[in-house]
Amino acid sequence: MTNHRFTQHALSEWMKDEGPESEIVISSRIRIARNLRHQPFPMLSTNQQAKEVMEQLTEVSRSGKLTPIIGEFETIPLSELTELDKRVLVEKHLISPSLANESRSGAVILSENESVSIMINEEDHLRIQCLYPGFQIQEAWALASGIDDIFEEEADYAFDERRGYLTTCPTNVGTGIRASVMMHLPALVLTSQINRILSAVTQVGLAVRGLYGEGSEALGNLFQVSNQVTLGQSENEIIDNLYGVARQIIEHEKAARKRLMQDSRLRIEDRIRRSFGILSYASVMDSKEAAQRLSDVRLGADLGLLPVAGTQVLNELLVMTQPGFLQQTFQEKLSAEQRDVRRAELIRKKLSGESDHGGA
Repeated sequence: MTNHRFTQHALSEWMKDEGPESEIVISSRIRIARNLRHQPFPMLSTNQQAKEVMEQLTEVSRSGKLTPIIGEFETIPLSELTELDKRVLVEKHLISPSLANESRSGAVILSENESVSIMINEEDHLRIQCLYPGFQIQEAWALASGIDDIFEEEADYAFDERRGYLTTCPTNVGTGIRASVMMHLPALVLTSQINRILSAVTQVGLAVRGLYGEGSEALGNLFQVSNQVTLGQSENEIIDNLYGVARQIIEHEKAARKRLMQDSRLRIEDRIRRSFGILSYASVMDSKEAAQRLSDVRLGADLGLLPVAGTQVLNELLVMTQPGFLQQTFQEKLSAEQRDVRRAELIRKKLSGESDHGGA
């Protein structure tokens, strides 16, 4: 296995499976933040201390205990990656922007199917991330917890009896976990219910963000719903709360889709077919328009109105149309205008069944 393999393909192996409620929930994610007791947190550490942390944590990965639960994996020092490689890994959600900007002793441990990403010397010493297709937040938690147990056996975590696990950002203190589901909610947007739903979500201790987390816009009707509170609740309470709220959002989206089909079928079908036509023939396409029209096509596929586009193709295009992956695909540095041209070209080819780029 080479590092090249992780940046060449837009679709991670784990995304090729369809999980429960996959027509609405794109993915479920657990992220665990941990620090070592006797080392300064990354923002205060010296180059030597950061190196010591990386050596200690990568040694755990070499013990052989991870393989039985995550399968084959590779440890990649960030120093071995180009800036474009790192940008692509951010676009695939395999590393965070914070780790991509780490110029010292940062590393990532990636499982072969890319469902597990263990980041070293990010904002915290250790970030364990597990991704599952569809609505499988409890399964993702079980895997992440098992990985956390392996590291805790070998590493002395920074832990306080009253405050729990200590983290660089105060909002992660306590359990140190962030649980999230990525949801496609076009019907709630089209029926003007989304603001009411999201307002209710924030009132029960959850946060709503865009595709790339905090500070990102909810392009393409994709919303990331996650816990806000990590202190004062147990891990299971956090997971159960998110699961219950996400289940309600799923039911609201299903009801809104049913209402669209009953009350506005012709209009919604026209919208979907127009978007498919534009995506199939446009010569220029910016990222915002691409996200919105791909959302329409995904809704059409889910409603059985547009069977020509498979879910895997649409999942691929979520990543393939991003700036970094476009440049990786065409092997050239692209201006914003050139990216819009290449994005349109790539979408046309993918929707017509060609797979010259970003091959599966």
